[in-house]
Amino acid sequence: MRFLRRSAADSTDTDQVEEAAVIVGEAGSRGHTPGKGRPTPKRREAEGRKRGPVPPPPKTTREAMRRARGNKEDRKALAAQRKEQRVEQRKRMNEGDDRYLMPRDRGPVKAYVRDLVDAKRNLLGLFMPLAVLVFVSLLSSSLVVQQYATLACLLMLIAMIIEATLNGRRIARLVRQKFPKEAVRGFSVGWYAFVRATQLRKLRVPKPRVSPGDKV
Repeated sequence: MRFLRRSAADSTDTDQVEEAAVIVGEAGSRGHTPGKGRPTPKRREAEGRKRGPVPPPPKTTREAMRRARGNKEDRKALAAQRKEQRVEQRKRMNEGDDRYLMPRDRGPVKAYVRDLVDAKRNLLGLFMPLAVLVFVSLLSSSLVVQQYATLACLLMLIAMIIEATLNGRRIARLVRQKFPKEAVRGFSVGWYAFVRATQLRKLRVPKPRVSPGDKV
């Protein structure tokens, strides 16, 4: 009796199909990303785990007071540190350190302009006292006092304007001579010198490095 048997070609074809199915299965398993099995944590929960566990609430009043005292001391220490930083910054600013000055005051050109203004006494230094005088004269009930005070202030103001114009031109010329490679704008330098000169000497920032009459 003759049994039906697979030929060698059929066997080979079957083996190739099975091998191809195994390869496809393995590729599919590698390309497939299995689920994490848990939901994605929220941002708030993730940040909470980074910061660490939340301390438990105080059990007694004494413990609550101790925690409040500790937080208060930390705030005081932080405030003291910030105050020291402000004092140091103010000190450096008064000394003319460019790292702590405002942008309008930085640079060797502005430092030279300040020295030129500080080395000379100007009528513009009386600008603020003159403004106080005008305010006081307006409070007077005497019409004669108001008239004389107004006239004196007007004459002083005209003299200040003339002095500021001449002083601005002089300083711009000296700055161009000392810094020939710098692009010096006469109005900018003159205005900076005018603002510096109108301030009281004790209130100027940075503090003057030269005394009146010194050669710059």
